[in-house]
Amino acid sequence: MDAVTELIRAREIFERGEWAEAFHAWASRPLGELTADESTSLAISADLLGRDDVCLSAHQHAFEAHLAAGETSAAALSATQLALALTARGETELGAGWCARAERLIGEAHEEGAPRGYLDLNRMQRNIAAGDMKQALACAQSVLNHGRRLNDPDLTTIGLASTGRLKLYTHQVRDGLACFDEAMVAVTMGEVSPVIAGHVYCVMIEGCQEVGDLARASAWTSALTRWCERQPGLVAFTGQSAVHRGQIMRLHGAFKDAVAEFDAAIERYLARPHTAPAGLALAERGDVLRVLGDLDGANLSYDQAAGHGFEPQPGLALLWLARGRVKPALAAIRRLLAETPHPVFRSRLLPAAVEILTAAGDLEAARIAAMELEVIATDFGCDALHAAAAQANGRATLEDDPSGALPYLRKAATLWSRLGCPYEVARVRVLVGRALRALGDEESAAAELAA
Repeated sequence: MDAVTELIRAREIFERGEWAEAFHAWASRPLGELTADESTSLAISADLLGRDDVCLSAHQHAFEAHLAAGETSAAALSATQLALALTARGETELGAGWCARAERLIGEAHEEGAPRGYLDLNRMQRNIAAGDMKQALACAQSVLNHGRRLNDPDLTTIGLASTGRLKLYTHQVRDGLACFDEAMVAVTMGEVSPVIAGHVYCVMIEGCQEVGDLARASAWTSALTRWCERQPGLVAFTGQSAVHRGQIMRLHGAFKDAVAEFDAAIERYLARPHTAPAGLALAERGDVLRVLGDLDGANLSYDQAAGHGFEPQPGLALLWLARGRVKPALAAIRRLLAETPHPVFRSRLLPAAVEILTAAGDLEAARIAAMELEVIATDFGCDALHAAAAQANGRATLEDDPSGALPYLRKAATLWSRLGCPYEVARVRVLVGRALRALGDEESAAAELAA
């Protein structure tokens, strides 16, 4: 097969989504023999296959080829793609440099097309890293506006997903979830490119988990798994997919399967040059091992997560509580609450805070934390948060008013059961049993505790 025929075949294979074969066909030729468009396709294939070195080299060659041909707008687009790839790998300073180069070229070309949209996407990521969610949201909405004006499915969909995620952080949870739903239509209809589709899945699943929308998180995790399985040789997003599957399995009580998924994710992340994402998977693994009673294994996982730059809280504080180290657990959760003002992130701390504060005997602080969680749950409107809030209120009320705790606990048991979360149902039923025993109903208490 001559070189031209091989390159034509590579394009056909690429269009069918067979990334590994397309990659090998293009990568077998020197970069200098590839056109700018072929180099871009090679970069995409390499990205999906986890070949970061080839991805970056191919994007840079595409940039140089477009620039040499006087194609300023196309060169600017390649520069933005290279910036995004570098930022995703943790090379933020180098990514910012390519953004500056893209901006200069966009200005020279008076370009208001797709390159400007991707430049705004890069700006959005920098603002998120800086903690400026308001400015990040403005950038995401600009990406969305560019996509709609240009009728560009990739920009429109990543703009919708990013706008939705950032609306969660700017007290617009219901609007954010509506953006997710619209973006998911485009993904499931196959309207967007594979790299964008993978990012959109992860952005939205993580967002749904943050606000306790387990129905969407479960459905979209299943969709992400099927999407990954349809693409032979895919490496990108498979680590995230394993983490998301493990998180859902944990919620549904499949603890050993969850550990296996987290182990798979950790292995994939550690095989990449940028290993920081392994921190989340290690922390999640620690949470499951703690629930299973393997406290030493949980402690090791938490230590390893911290080694990758991820603070494994509040799981670590709950581990200390399980070992009877109430004072360190209390100090940690108070510190975490003090430095975490945002409702989305507080909603993930408050259930653990109520458990630790109650164990420490600070019932007034526990009740305040539980009421705050209830306010957040009402604002977000997601069943898992309503369940967690009812459970927290029941726990905080139990010692002083066992009869008053029972309605909260019954509500929590119903909601957790509806969501298919057997471990949480069991924890609530233990609290119900304690309340019944405190009220002198020993036989009903024994039935709850036995169940």
